[in-house]
Amino acid sequence: MKELVEKTTTKTGLKVVASIFNRVYETGRTVAAGFKKSMRIVFDDYLGQWNYTAVPKEAAS
Repeated sequence: MKELVEKTTTKTGLKVVASIFNRVYETGRTVAAGFKKSMRIVFDDYLGQWNYTAVPKEAAS
């Protein structure tokens, strides 16, 4: 699957690079104290429930 994804290009020549992480992620973790107060969450227009960025509030301006 990784090889198929990496064959993707755009009309302007941009290429896709894919990485596979073979790690089991712990579920049910909570964020560090103060994280929600110091970070602004920016949800992507496409699949925002999966694609988002945490931006420090002082860098958000």
